[in-house]
Amino acid sequence: MSVAVKADNLEKNYGTKKAIVNAVKGISFEVEKAELFGIIGPDGAGKTSLFRILATLLLPDGGNASVDGSDIVKDYKAIRSKVGYMPGRFSLYQDLTVEENMNFFATIFNTSIEENYGLVKDIYVQIEPFKKRKAGKLSGGMKQKLALSCALIHRPKVLFLDEPTTGVDAVSRKEFWEMLKRLKQQGITILVSTPYMDEASLCDRVALMQNGQILSSGTPAAIINSFKETLIAVKAGNMYRLLNDLPAFENIKDSYSFGEYHHVVMKEGYTEEALRKFLQHKNYENVEMHIVRPGIEDCFLQLMKN
Repeated sequence: MSVAVKADNLEKNYGTKKAIVNAVKGISFEVEKAELFGIIGPDGAGKTSLFRILATLLLPDGGNASVDGSDIVKDYKAIRSKVGYMPGRFSLYQDLTVEENMNFFATIFNTSIEENYGLVKDIYVQIEPFKKRKAGKLSGGMKQKLALSCALIHRPKVLFLDEPTTGVDAVSRKEFWEMLKRLKQQGITILVSTPYMDEASLCDRVALMQNGQILSSGTPAAIINSFKETLIAVKAGNMYRLLNDLPAFENIKDSYSFGEYHHVVMKEGYTEEALRKFLQHKNYENVEMHIVRPGIEDCFLQLMKN
């Protein structure tokens, strides 16, 4: 397949010589056409700076990139006509109605709602009953759907979505990802950033990002399969004390809270019997432990520490 987005050693710095913040540090990756590609990372990882560079809203301080074959610096005008960008913060005109916002963005791109209605229909029909309501009066989920409709109204080839599901309820999150899958089927390349590790499995490929760098990239399954250590979920009576005591066991490489259990990364040569004896010696009762399959979050934590 051909490449829709290519980044080569991108860099972005903020601040002055005395206090420089390296927001993007030599990032390189490729996204194929009609691929759903996720940039996964916590707040402050550099995701928004990266997206703003690719959407031609920021100039890079180093490296280069292309979107749909156009250079992000030399051909920025061409890129702006063929990408859709949905920022993390709701940025539509809150004093305009739903319908007025749609018509405004369609006019900017010399098109109309009717011309591209087939592309946005599945999304727009959910907010159409409120088309006379001002955007600022919509719920979070409805604002999200309106912003996506406006980003799609000119039928872009590449769609950049910066943390579109942050602060949205679980039902709206699920609906949103279902919409993205349908858009992908129509040949649109989608780059989406999110701090939610569980959303990684919904992407074709992902890049795990932290402190302006990509720690790992590939399919979610490939990243999980790269986790070679044995992972054990442990639960006992006093979970706080347990978390503090676990590092003292010599065959534990790492341990951290994970839901109702603590996840424990074991070194080679460990035995479950030895771990149980260690916990008994520490006077723990009602101990539960079992081997678990690692998830993206486990992989991310290990990549950060390695």
